Amino acid sequence: MEIPVYLFTGFLDAGKTAFIQETLENEDFNTKENTLVILCEEGEGELNPNKFKTEKVVIESIEDIDDISIDKLDSLAKKHKARRVVIEYNGMWQLDELYKNLPEEWSVYQEIFTADANTFEMYNSNMRSLVVDKLQSAEVVMFNRLSKTTDIMPLHKIVRSVSRRASIAYEYTDGEVIEDTIKDPLPFDINADVIEIEDNDYGIWYRDLAEETQKYIGKVLKFKGIVGKDPSLGDKAFIVGRHVMTCCEDDIAFQGLVCKSKEPTELKNRDWAIVTAKLIIAEHKVYGGEGPVLILKEWEKSDVPEQEVVSLM
Repeated sequence: MEIPVYLFTGFLDAGKTAFIQETLENEDFNTKENTLVILCEEGEGELNPNKFKTEKVVIESIEDIDDISIDKLDSLAKKHKARRVVIEYNGMWQLDELYKNLPEEWSVYQEIFTADANTFEMYNSNMRSLVVDKLQSAEVVMFNRLSKTTDIMPLHKIVRSVSRRASIAYEYTDGEVIEDTIKDPLPFDINADVIEIEDNDYGIWYRDLAEETQKYIGKVLKFKGIVGKDPSLGDKAFIVGRHVMTCCEDDIAFQGLVCKSKEPTELKNRDWAIVTAKLIIAEHKVYGGEGPVLILKEWEKSDVPEQEVVSLM
């Protein structure tokens, strides 16, 4: 039986506990199912079970990341005959440690990131990699403790530098909650006959492609990238892309696509080139299944760009 997981992330004193309390007090959320709440850090606030709309809630604590294991989580679920799980995750722990240790029948239904609007920019400046870790998979980002004079644009930009998919909301100190309605047009024309990706926009385009692949199928793209060639690909295919920095210099990764041509090209490994190609979805061994494949139309060698590494910011 599948066990839905509701995952609350954020840093210490970001309002996660209060959000969970409100959720468990909500009659619409409580359907009389056995609910296991796992707390992974101890903040200023504490849950008050007396206010829950159901008595079928048990609370367990995991204080050490080494205790996050499939066996541990599975045993807690079986012990309490849980039919759903709520997790308040420690903001200093990487989410990958949780995801790779979820029991097979556990499925994350919703991931919500909460943040204190007054301290979020400080966390982003000092712990960017942890902020990115939490934002990149969040479905909802809730900023709280805003005053009416709070400038939401810096908060919005930080979220959108990592994810264009997450919904954003702001909760003010008077209790008012508003949704983020700021428009974020892409820096290129998605409806152009040829979508031209400027050098500094590659990271934004690649992230958008990963999040909304379908809208690029059949589109013709033009961008500058570095070529990766390997004998295993044959003489009519190569990888083309850019090195992208997600959060810091320690988090730079090559993000590229398979590119196939009708005839062998003169391009060599590590050449820079401007490619014009149509994007399709096809199986390829590089992806271990289906993935975005570029069908080459034109190419020309290019100089090395001024910024070899592009950023998502």
